[in-house]
Amino acid sequence: MATFSNTGNPTPFGIFDTDTEFKTEADQIVTFVKRKLGDDILSVELTKKQIWATFEESALEFSSLLNQYQAKSQLVQFLGMPTTGSTGAMSGSEGKYPRENLDFLTRFAEPYAAEAGVGGSYNMISGSIALEANRQDYDIYTELKSGGSLVFSSSLNPLRTKLQISEVFHFSPQAAYRFFDTTSAINYLNNEFSFESFTPETIFYVLPVFEDILRAGQLDISNRVRRSNYSYKVIGTKIRIYPMPTTDSNPKFLFIRIKFFSDPLNPAYQDDTIRGVSNISDIPFGVLEYSNVNSIGKQWIRQYSLALCMELLGQVRSKFGSIPIPGADLTLNGTALVTQGREDKDKLKTQLKEMLETMTYDKLMETAAARAESINKQLKFVPMPNGWSIFMG
Repeated sequence: MATFSNTGNPTPFGIFDTDTEFKTEADQIVTFVKRKLGDDILSVELTKKQIWATFEESALEFSSLLNQYQAKSQLVQFLGMPTTGSTGAMSGSEGKYPRENLDFLTRFAEPYAAEAGVGGSYNMISGSIALEANRQDYDIYTELKSGGSLVFSSSLNPLRTKLQISEVFHFSPQAAYRFFDTTSAINYLNNEFSFESFTPETIFYVLPVFEDILRAGQLDISNRVRRSNYSYKVIGTKIRIYPMPTTDSNPKFLFIRIKFFSDPLNPAYQDDTIRGVSNISDIPFGVLEYSNVNSIGKQWIRQYSLALCMELLGQVRSKFGSIPIPGADLTLNGTALVTQGREDKDKLKTQLKEMLETMTYDKLMETAAARAESINKQLKFVPMPNGWSIFMG
């Protein structure tokens, strides 16, 4: 008698052929399906390999649905990870509870950090333009140099992309330096704001650090707005300097910090994570191992196998419609079997999806929060023992 173990290539993909529990249940599923379809009364025109194929398909469908909802819960944690094992084999990732991380959020915030000039994934370049007496207008693309080379046409900008200006500046004392320098004339202004005690020799006991940062920021803004006589305007590739430079024996330079077009696949450093997981199609989830599926899942797989077999049997019988017998025709129920099988399939998938929808990690947190709130409300009606009031009072 042919069994699953002694049959060559029993299933189309052979993913579960070495799984001990799958092999044992494969022979049992044949008996289950045939008896459910009335084999004791009317022959069921399905071979064992056809039934085993539906059994394998059911296990794969169950695995796919669970992996979809696991990916829905935890895709953020896997973004950028290696995609090894996502091609169908059992990789092991599908059976693990991943550790939460904030890599997605930090990467998502990098562009804002870059715009603020405090980080990001792309380098900025500082260059200078030699100022000439009695000349206000300069071309950034043909005159901005770094290390003696034009920035726009240098190896720093191989794609010859647009130059994005981040900052234009000239040499002047830093706000923090002017704030703390005891010999600076600005400390006379500090006296008016009661800042005179903040010197390098001052010992801070209680004053938080942000106080210093805020005051330094005040001075920096004052330098830029009230005290600075320098300004500029950028239109197209030109920059206009205000006021017009005057004759000076020493050469003066205008310094400009710029950045290039941000290539999302080529940051300033070697980053292999950009070739890692990017969406649900390459997350490293393999097929769930059948031996690890619990009774809930196995019963779903059995019922789905029955629905598939019912549809398959209906398609087989629909090819004939009726069979002539002595004195009459025997009408087969192929169409009814196809309809019933498809309805059962849809019903099983809908039930499983609805259940999984309530078990994503976000939903579990909402449920736990609602439960904690309900418990807290119930505890308000619990009488407090006298000893508690004495202890608390």
